[in-house]
Parts: sequence; structure tokens; C-alpha cells
Amino acid sequence: MIYSMTGYASATREVAADGAGPNGAGGSGVGVSVELRTVNSRFLDLNFRMPEDVRATEPQLREMLMTKLSRGKVDIRINLNRVEQTANAGALNREALTQLATLERAVLDVFPDAERMRTGEILRWPGVLAESAVSPEALREAVLACGKQAIADLVEVRAREGAALASVLVNNVTEMEAIVARITPLVPELIAKHQQKIVERLQDALGIATSEGATATSVPREEIAERIRQEVTMYGIRIDIAEELQRLAAHLTETRHVLQKGGKVGKRLDFMMQELNREANTLGSKAAAKELADASMTLKLLIEQMREQVQNLE
Repeated sequence: MIYSMTGYASATREVAADGAGPNGAGGSGVGVSVELRTVNSRFLDLNFRMPEDVRATEPQLREMLMTKLSRGKVDIRINLNRVEQTANAGALNREALTQLATLERAVLDVFPDAERMRTGEILRWPGVLAESAVSPEALREAVLACGKQAIADLVEVRAREGAALASVLVNNVTEMEAIVARITPLVPELIAKHQQKIVERLQDALGIATSEGATATSVPREEIAERIRQEVTMYGIRIDIAEELQRLAAHLTETRHVLQKGGKVGKRLDFMMQELNREANTLGSKAAAKELADASMTLKLLIEQMREQVQNLE
């Protein structure tokens, strides 16, 4: 299995208040949600955002994530939302309400023209509505349960996206293998044609030189032919791309093997993209014919597409 480093998953759970009836009836509870968002990164980077009430769960959640994930930047957001049940809807903390009224009168004594508090502001004041009686232990258990579920879902999401990316990469490898297989038989003929052009140009150039300097010195035809042969041989060595094609084929075979083997392939494939790009660049610099230059350009485009996709693999 190949895993992507990008994905999203969430899990929610409601925790009933202590002493509440079935399904939390007769009291208030807390809604717990855990969200996981991941993007690509060279290493495993965990960032937690959670209320202090459940901060004690961070070490366990961190261990759970490190067991399942090896790379990626992971944002973990934990939210606690107070849930009012029907039997306790609108319950007010009378003591807090009385204290708030006393404070408001004291302010109005000093600032008579100040506006009085609105009902919505009063209800939003901390402590005015009855607090949930959910125990800290129940909250921690709910967070860990949500975290476990969210992590399992995240792994599935990353696996599905990883499979899709692997399919794209395999298609690119297949296309590149076809290009290498197509141009390999053409190389000797293309090089020979290019060498023939060089021979004709050198013969023309040397012919002009010997005719102009015929009165001063005479260059034997055998020496001219040997000089042309040496120049063409050296040029043929410089533009020979047989080794580059062999290495390209070997690198593509290894890339396909890595994709088929699966696992944590991101770093290995990133290295293979560097090697493929190096050979494609060398192929382009040695290209002695339009067909080879076009093949080099297509190979580099496919490699760049693969490099972008590989950056997202774990």
C-alpha cells in the first residue's frame, strides 16, 4: 500500500452529563469533535489545537499518530461544544445572574448614561448558564475515542489517494519506457546520418583549404581522410547516448519496482526522479537529431509531472 501525505478526517461524539438519564436526558452534555488535516512535509510535524480541559490527552494522541503516520504536517483540532438537553434547556445559574445584576447596578451608579446589558449579552456571560457536569475522565475518554476513529479514517483516505497517485505514476513510467524503447533502435542510424553530414562538411572545408594553399604545400589525400575519420569518430563518441538510454531504462525499471513494492516510498521515489532527470538532461545535451531532442523534452516533462506527485507521497 502506498500512502499520500494529504487528507482530512473527523470524528464526533457526545458525552452525557453525570447523573443524566438515557441518551443524556435530564442534564447537559458536551459534544467532542476531533479534526485531522494533513499536507506534505519532509518529516512528521504534529500541531495540536485543543482546550486546556483535555490537554492531558495530547501525549496519547501523539503516540497514536506516530504509530500510523511517518511523514506529513498534521493539524489536530479538538473542539468541545456544550450541548443542552431538553429537560435542562435554558437552565440559569441564579447566583451568577444575581452577581452580574449587582455589577451592572454598580456601573450605572457611576455612569448613569451607560447602556444596560441586552438579554443575549447576559446569556453569553460566563457562568450565567448552568455548566455541564461532565467529568474530566469522561471527556478524556471521548477525545481519545474520537482521535482513534479519526486517525483510522485518515489512514484510509491517505491510502485511497496514494493508490490514485501510484496509478498516475505507473502510467508515466509506462509512457517513458515506450519512448526509450522507440528511440533506442533509431540511435545508430541517426548518429550515422549526422556523422555523414559532418564528413561532407569537413571534406568541403578541407578541399577549399588545400586548393587555396596548393602552391604552398600539398596535403596527401590519405592524411585528409584520416583527419576526417578522427574528427568524426571523436564527435560520434561525444553524441553517443547508448549509456544514457540504458541508465534511463534501468531507473524506470527500479521506479516501477518501488511502486509495486509499496510502503513508505516517498523519499526513494524522490531520489529516483533526480536520477531520471539527470539522464534526461544529458540525453538532451547530446541530442544530435530532432527526434532525440523531442524525446528528451517529453521525458523531462513527464519526470516533472512525476516529481510533483511524488512530493505528496509518504
